[in-house]
Amino acid sequence: MPTSEPVPRSLLGRAFTLLSVFTADRPSATLSELSRHSGLPLSTTHRLVQELIAHRALDKDGSGRFTIGLRLWELGALSPGALDLRERALPYLEDLFEVTHHNVQLAIRDDLEVVYVERISAKDAVNVVTRMGSRLPLHATGVGLVLLAYAPPEVQERALDTELKQFTKHTITTPNALRSALATVRRDGYAISDRQIETITYSVAAPVRGPGGDVAAAVSVVVPTQTRTDTVLPAVRACGRAISRALGWRRV
Repeated sequence: MPTSEPVPRSLLGRAFTLLSVFTADRPSATLSELSRHSGLPLSTTHRLVQELIAHRALDKDGSGRFTIGLRLWELGALSPGALDLRERALPYLEDLFEVTHHNVQLAIRDDLEVVYVERISAKDAVNVVTRMGSRLPLHATGVGLVLLAYAPPEVQERALDTELKQFTKHTITTPNALRSALATVRRDGYAISDRQIETITYSVAAPVRGPGGDVAAAVSVVVPTQTRTDTVLPAVRACGRAISRALGWRRV
């Protein structure tokens, strides 16, 4: 469906509208798809696409479809918050991976979505849908439940008032169930997201706190459903505390 937002008048605004067509579910698009989903005229889309290709913000593959260019990934990696967090967290994420040998993920919250800023996985680890830079709704992931549980009350209320997307029959889809899950996270200090995204996996997540004690990120391990929780939970929580200390948090 085309965007319902007004088409920006500035060149920069139109460029960002065009780039926003790309999502985890739509990593590539044709020229006509870009025009349709952005709401921009085909001639304008063509002109912007050529400019973005020239600046390596877009690439064109052999089939004529367009994808996000390497330059945008390079610039995104320089975001001060994400860059500092990743650099400080990486040694502890690597330790967590060595202990568990499962998919290790680090994520932050952007409004009502999780943004994955780092992931470590092995070839024989269970397949996951996430990658660096990808997004998922807060309610359906372990890291998302942690980030939402410690988010400001107004953010929680907006999430509770939003339609909760269902991925599997196990996905949280009602406000009451989500409210209960968030209370459990705050009580226990960690989250378990059981088969919410895929029926073959569950995730165990713990908070990462900044210098002031606010939850700045979340770390998780995604494991096959037959994995015993007690074999990964202590390591995930220890990793969250270690990254928190690296960010300047001190337990009071």
